[in-house]
Amino acid sequence: MALKISSKIVDYAVVKPDEPVAPLEVIAAPDEQLEEMHEKLKRPEFLEGSTYKIKTPTSEHAIYVTINDVILNHGSDHEIRRPFEIFINSKNMEHYQWISALTLIISAVFRKGGDCTFLVEELRSVFDPKGGYMKRGGRWMPSLVAEIGDVLEQHLTRIGMMTNEMDEHQRAYLEQKRAEFVSLKPQGQAASDCDDSTESYPPGAQMCGKCHTQAAVQMDGCLTCLNCGDSKCG
Repeated sequence: MALKISSKIVDYAVVKPDEPVAPLEVIAAPDEQLEEMHEKLKRPEFLEGSTYKIKTPTSEHAIYVTINDVILNHGSDHEIRRPFEIFINSKNMEHYQWISALTLIISAVFRKGGDCTFLVEELRSVFDPKGGYMKRGGRWMPSLVAEIGDVLEQHLTRIGMMTNEMDEHQRAYLEQKRAEFVSLKPQGQAASDCDDSTESYPPGAQMCGKCHTQAAVQMDGCLTCLNCGDSKCG
Protein backbone atom coordinates (compact mmCIF):
# COMPACT_ATOMS: atom_id res chain seq x y z
CA MET A 1 0.00 0.00 0.00
CA ALA A 2 1.48 3.35 -1.04
CA LEU A 3 1.06 6.43 1.13
CA LYS A 4 1.36 9.95 -0.23
CA ILE A 5 2.94 12.44 2.14
CA SER A 6 1.49 15.88 1.45
CA SER A 7 3.07 17.76 4.38
CA LYS A 8 6.64 18.48 5.37
CA ILE A 9 8.62 15.71 7.10
CA VAL A 10 9.57 17.09 10.52
CA ASP A 11 10.72 13.87 12.23
CA TYR A 12 11.51 10.20 11.55
CA ALA A 13 12.46 6.98 13.41
CA VAL A 14 13.83 3.56 12.48
CA VAL A 15 11.50 0.68 13.38
CA LYS A 16 13.11 -2.63 14.32
CA PRO A 17 11.68 -5.85 12.82
CA ASP A 18 10.42 -7.16 16.18
CA GLU A 19 8.67 -3.90 17.14
CA PRO A 20 4.99 -3.36 16.35
CA VAL A 21 4.29 -0.68 13.79
CA ALA A 22 2.57 2.34 15.34
CA PRO A 23 -0.25 4.02 13.45
CA LEU A 24 0.87 6.76 11.09
CA GLU A 25 0.58 10.22 12.65
CA VAL A 26 0.69 13.25 10.42
CA ILE A 27 2.41 16.21 12.05
CA ALA A 28 2.07 19.56 10.35
CA ALA A 29 4.95 21.96 10.25
CA PRO A 30 4.56 24.62 12.96
CA ASP A 31 4.91 27.53 10.52
CA GLU A 32 3.00 26.04 7.63
CA GLN A 33 0.01 28.38 7.94
CA LEU A 34 1.94 31.54 8.88
CA GLU A 35 1.47 34.49 6.55
CA GLU A 36 4.66 36.25 5.52
CA MET A 37 5.35 39.48 3.67
CA HIS A 38 5.79 38.96 -0.08
CA GLU A 39 5.29 40.93 -3.28
CA LYS A 40 2.08 39.08 -4.24
CA LEU A 41 0.33 39.97 -0.98
CA LYS A 42 -2.84 41.89 -1.82
CA ARG A 43 -3.36 45.26 -0.23
CA PRO A 44 -6.01 45.09 2.52
CA GLU A 45 -8.91 47.53 2.51
CA PHE A 46 -7.65 49.08 5.76
CA LEU A 47 -4.08 49.79 6.82
CA GLU A 48 -2.80 51.36 10.02
CA GLY A 49 -0.17 54.04 9.65
CA SER A 50 1.63 57.05 11.07
CA THR A 51 2.36 60.49 9.66
CA TYR A 52 5.57 62.39 10.45
CA LYS A 53 6.20 66.08 9.86
CA ILE A 54 9.50 67.35 8.42
CA LYS A 55 10.13 71.10 8.58
CA THR A 56 13.41 72.19 7.04
CA PRO A 57 14.87 75.72 7.21
CA THR A 58 15.42 75.58 3.44
CA SER A 59 11.71 75.43 2.56
CA GLU A 60 8.68 77.48 3.54
CA HIS A 61 6.36 74.45 3.45
CA ALA A 62 6.55 71.35 5.62
CA ILE A 63 6.81 67.80 4.26
CA TYR A 64 4.56 65.05 5.60
CA VAL A 65 5.71 61.41 5.47
CA THR A 66 3.02 58.76 5.93
CA ILE A 67 3.96 55.10 6.37
CA ASN A 68 1.17 52.52 6.34
CA ASP A 69 1.66 49.08 7.89
CA VAL A 70 0.08 45.70 7.26
CA ILE A 71 -0.60 43.35 10.20
CA LEU A 72 0.21 39.72 9.40
CA ASN A 73 -1.24 36.72 11.31
CA HIS A 74 -3.69 39.05 13.06
CA GLY A 75 -4.88 37.78 16.44
CA SER A 76 -2.37 34.93 16.68
CA ASP A 77 0.81 34.51 18.73
CA HIS A 78 2.80 35.20 15.55
CA GLU A 79 1.23 38.59 14.81
CA ILE A 80 3.74 40.99 13.27
CA ARG A 81 3.54 44.49 11.81
CA ARG A 82 5.41 45.31 8.64
CA PRO A 83 5.57 48.52 6.53
CA PHE A 84 3.57 48.23 3.32
CA GLU A 85 3.66 51.64 1.61
CA ILE A 86 4.95 55.19 2.02
CA PHE A 87 3.58 58.55 0.87
CA ILE A 88 5.37 61.91 0.94
CA ASN A 89 3.32 65.09 0.45
CA SER A 90 4.05 68.80 0.49
CA LYS A 91 2.76 72.07 -0.95
CA ASN A 92 6.27 72.63 -2.27
CA MET A 93 6.32 71.13 -5.78
CA GLU A 94 10.06 71.67 -6.26
CA HIS A 95 10.95 68.08 -5.34
CA TYR A 96 7.79 66.42 -6.68
CA GLN A 97 9.48 64.35 -9.40
CA TRP A 98 12.15 62.60 -7.35
CA ILE A 99 9.92 62.30 -4.28
CA SER A 100 7.31 60.43 -6.35
CA ALA A 101 9.99 58.07 -7.65
CA LEU A 102 11.39 57.58 -4.14
CA THR A 103 8.01 56.63 -2.67
CA LEU A 104 7.40 54.07 -5.41
CA ILE A 105 10.82 52.46 -4.91
CA ILE A 106 10.61 52.35 -1.11
CA SER A 107 7.07 50.91 -1.24
CA ALA A 108 8.26 48.22 -3.68
CA VAL A 109 11.06 47.25 -1.27
CA PHE A 110 8.52 47.05 1.58
CA ARG A 111 6.25 44.70 -0.37
CA LYS A 112 9.14 42.51 -1.47
CA GLY A 113 9.46 41.24 2.08
CA GLY A 114 12.58 40.41 4.02
CA ASP A 115 14.76 42.88 5.88
CA CYS A 116 14.12 46.46 4.74
CA THR A 117 16.08 48.17 7.53
CA PHE A 118 19.02 48.72 5.16
CA LEU A 119 17.02 51.57 3.60
CA VAL A 120 17.73 53.73 6.65
CA GLU A 121 21.50 53.83 6.14
CA GLU A 122 21.14 54.12 2.36
CA LEU A 123 18.93 57.21 2.67
CA ARG A 124 20.94 58.78 5.48
CA SER A 125 24.13 58.54 3.44
CA VAL A 126 22.77 60.89 0.73
CA PHE A 127 24.38 64.35 0.78
CA ASP A 128 22.97 67.45 -0.90
CA PRO A 129 25.58 69.15 -3.13
CA LYS A 130 24.04 72.51 -2.15
CA GLY A 131 24.71 71.76 1.49
CA GLY A 132 22.69 70.39 4.40
CA TYR A 133 20.99 72.17 7.28
CA MET A 134 20.94 72.21 11.06
CA LYS A 135 17.81 71.05 12.84
CA ARG A 136 16.69 72.46 16.14
CA GLY A 137 18.49 70.75 18.98
CA GLY A 138 21.85 70.70 17.17
CA ARG A 139 21.22 67.80 14.78
CA TRP A 140 22.88 68.12 11.37
CA MET A 141 21.04 66.78 8.32
CA PRO A 142 23.17 66.38 5.17
CA SER A 143 20.07 66.38 2.93
CA LEU A 144 16.30 66.13 2.82
CA VAL A 145 16.64 62.49 1.74
CA ALA A 146 18.71 61.82 4.86
CA GLU A 147 15.94 63.21 7.05
CA ILE A 148 13.42 60.95 5.32
CA GLY A 149 15.75 58.10 6.26
CA ASP A 150 15.73 59.39 9.84
CA VAL A 151 11.93 59.33 9.85
CA LEU A 152 11.98 55.78 8.48
CA GLU A 153 14.28 54.74 11.33
CA GLN A 154 11.86 56.22 13.86
CA HIS A 155 8.97 54.27 12.35
CA LEU A 156 10.82 50.95 12.10
CA THR A 157 11.89 51.36 15.72
CA ARG A 158 8.28 51.98 16.77
CA ILE A 159 7.00 48.79 15.13
CA GLY A 160 9.87 46.67 16.49
CA MET A 161 11.93 46.10 13.34
CA MET A 162 14.88 48.14 14.65
CA THR A 163 16.28 48.65 18.11
CA ASN A 164 18.47 51.31 19.64
CA GLU A 165 22.16 50.45 19.39
CA MET A 166 22.97 51.50 22.96
CA ASP A 167 21.96 49.34 25.91
CA GLU A 168 21.11 50.58 29.41
CA HIS A 169 24.73 50.41 30.60
CA GLN A 170 25.96 52.55 27.70
CA ARG A 171 23.22 55.11 28.28
CA ALA A 172 24.03 55.24 31.99
CA TYR A 173 27.71 55.78 31.15
CA LEU A 174 26.89 58.66 28.81
CA GLU A 175 24.61 60.25 31.40
CA GLN A 176 27.43 60.03 33.94
CA LYS A 177 29.90 61.63 31.51
CA ARG A 178 27.42 64.37 30.68
CA ALA A 179 26.86 65.12 34.36
CA GLU A 180 30.64 65.31 34.91
CA PHE A 181 31.05 67.70 31.99
CA VAL A 182 28.22 69.96 33.17
CA SER A 183 29.66 70.07 36.70
CA LEU A 184 33.06 71.10 35.35
CA LYS A 185 31.62 73.61 32.85
CA PRO A 186 28.23 75.03 33.91
CA GLN A 187 25.69 75.17 31.14
CA GLY A 188 24.84 78.62 29.85
CA GLN A 189 21.50 80.09 28.96
CA ALA A 190 19.72 78.36 26.09
CA ALA A 191 19.24 80.17 22.83
CA SER A 192 15.92 81.92 22.27
CA ASP A 193 15.13 79.80 19.19
CA CYS A 194 15.93 76.51 20.91
CA ASP A 195 13.19 73.89 20.76
CA ASP A 196 12.28 72.79 24.29
CA SER A 197 11.03 69.43 22.98
CA THR A 198 14.48 68.38 21.79
CA GLU A 199 17.34 67.27 23.97
CA SER A 200 19.91 70.00 24.52
CA TYR A 201 23.63 69.41 24.86
CA PRO A 202 26.32 71.48 26.58
CA PRO A 203 27.23 74.73 24.82
CA GLY A 204 30.39 74.56 22.77
CA ALA A 205 29.81 70.93 21.81
CA GLN A 206 31.25 69.93 18.44
CA MET A 207 29.61 68.10 15.56
CA CYS A 208 29.77 64.31 15.82
CA GLY A 209 30.95 62.71 12.59
CA LYS A 210 28.90 59.57 13.22
CA CYS A 211 25.40 60.75 14.20
CA HIS A 212 25.70 64.36 12.91
CA THR A 213 24.62 65.77 16.27
CA GLN A 214 26.30 68.73 17.92
CA ALA A 215 27.01 66.76 21.07
CA ALA A 216 30.74 65.87 21.02
CA VAL A 217 32.69 67.20 24.01
CA GLN A 218 36.27 66.81 25.23
CA MET A 219 36.29 64.31 28.11
CA ASP A 220 39.36 62.63 29.65
CA GLY A 221 41.48 63.70 26.71
CA CYS A 222 39.08 62.28 24.11
CA LEU A 223 36.34 63.77 21.96
CA THR A 224 33.22 61.85 23.07
CA CYS A 225 29.70 62.17 21.66
CA LEU A 226 27.02 62.42 24.36
CA ASN A 227 24.33 61.32 21.88
CA CYS A 228 25.65 58.11 20.28
CA GLY A 229 28.70 57.36 22.42
CA ASP A 230 31.25 57.59 19.60
CA SER A 231 34.74 58.33 20.91
CA LYS A 232 38.08 59.06 19.26
CA CYS A 233 39.68 56.78 21.86
CA GLY A 234 37.72 53.75 20.64
